[in-house]
Amino acid sequence: MSLVLDIISAALMITGAFFFTVGTLGLIRFPDVRSRLHALTKADNLGLGLVLSGAALWLADWGVAVLMLLCWLFALAGASVSAHVIAGLETDHAEQRQPVHHTGELPAVGSPTDDDDDAATAPGADDRL
Repeated sequence: MSLVLDIISAALMITGAFFFTVGTLGLIRFPDVRSRLHALTKADNLGLGLVLSGAALWLADWGVAVLMLLCWLFALAGASVSAHVIAGLETDHAEQRQPVHHTGELPAVGSPTDDDDDAATAPGADDRL
């Protein structure tokens, strides 16, 4: 029976390590913040659960298994809260950013730009002269 439990626990831990790897690749490869957060939180939470389940099964101690379950639940709560905060901050900053359209042409020297209009109406603009 010990050999079967060792094989199952090793399989759980290897599968958890695979999900950690997939989550890390998602963090590197996905283009935007929300996709990265989704890949990282889902894969890492599942990977952590599998690794801790395999370790608890391998150790065969109920006290340690309960502590590992509590660690996993705290990690689930922390990951979901931090992902929510990061997604909220990304949404706030995405609303402030304006899309940039590059035409490949530089403005002519001495041509008015949007910054010149802002400088003329800025408080204290006449103090600079």
